[in-house]
Formats: sequence, structure tokens, C-alpha cells
Amino acid sequence: MPSQLGSASPALADETWLAEVPVGLSSAVLLRRPDVIAAEQTMRAAQANIAAARAAFWPTISLTAQAGQASSQLSGLLQGGTFVYSMAANALLTVFDSGRRQANVEVAQAAQQIAQAQYERAIQSAFRDTADALAGLATWRDQLAAQREQRDAARETARLTELKAAQGAASVLERLDAQRALWAAEQSVVQVRLAELANRVALYKALGG
Repeated sequence: MPSQLGSASPALADETWLAEVPVGLSSAVLLRRPDVIAAEQTMRAAQANIAAARAAFWPTISLTAQAGQASSQLSGLLQGGTFVYSMAANALLTVFDSGRRQANVEVAQAAQQIAQAQYERAIQSAFRDTADALAGLATWRDQLAAQREQRDAARETARLTELKAAQGAASVLERLDAQRALWAAEQSVVQVRLAELANRVALYKALGG
């Protein structure tokens, strides 16, 4: 009973085994790459840290009291018309702390610059990977076409040798050599086809899956 494996699964030689990348595909698809998404989230988190570090300069107090008057908390920070450090219990945050808050802002800004640089590198990698994969796709297709031509030529040689051998015009050694050449050509086609498929998978990966 013949095997049903070939009909149950796609053949390696089937050109529709992996879908073609559509023409005119927008570069916006690269935004869905995991490395780009991760770098973007890191950059956003770094920007949020800057906002948090800057917010630490602001005392969390009520500005107004009843009837729209200045609150006692605000008045405590403005003694004698000067913005001063207040030890009053209603001042919830200190304003000056020997530069600690300023240092936190600078650290957050440095982290944001690093995150932005990493994001830019992720974008560059996305375009470079895509360009390399597309260039490789054309190369492997050319190699596959050439290898298939050699396989077809070896197949025809083997067929003619079989006919000659049947008529006694070719030796057993010639027949074996033709079969060996055909087998090698078939194997080369499979190897190049696998490489072409691997390159196409790399292209899908470069595009974000």
C-alpha cells in the first residue's frame, strides 16, 4: 500500500509551502518586532522616570484653603516672600536636599538617552535584517533555479543511459555513474531548497513574524 505521507503534508518542493512576502509591504510592520517593541517600552519607561524625578521637586501640598485663600501649607513655604525650606508639619516634601533630587533627574535623563540609543539601534537592526534577508532571498532563488537545471540535465542523462544499457550500448559502470550523478543533483536541490526556505523564515522573523 503506497504511503499517504506526501498527500498529508506539504512537500518540500511545493512553492506554496511558505507564502510570498507581498509587494509594497510597508516598513511599519517592523514596529511589531519583539526587539523594537521592547526597546520602545524601555524608552517610554525611562521618559516616565524623568517625569517622576522632576515631580519630586514639587511639594505635595494644597495651594488653597476656604474661600480661595492661600493654604497654610503654601504660606509655610513662602516665609517673608522667599521660597524657603520649611520644617512645618504640613510641608509634605522637602524642596532642597543637597542636590539629591537634581541628581535623580540627571540619572533619569542619562537612562533615557541610553534607552533612546538602544531604540535607534533596534530600528537599524530591523531594517538591516530585512534588507539582508531580501537580498538573500533573490540569491537563493537563483541558486535553486540553476541547481534544478543541473538536476534536470542529470535526470535526462540517467534516462538516456538506462535506454542505452537496455540495448547493451552502455556498461553497468556508466549506468551507475549516471544514477550517482542524478542522486547527487537531487540532493543538491534539496539542500538549496532548505537554505532558501530558511532564508525565507529569517525574512519573516526580520519582519516581526
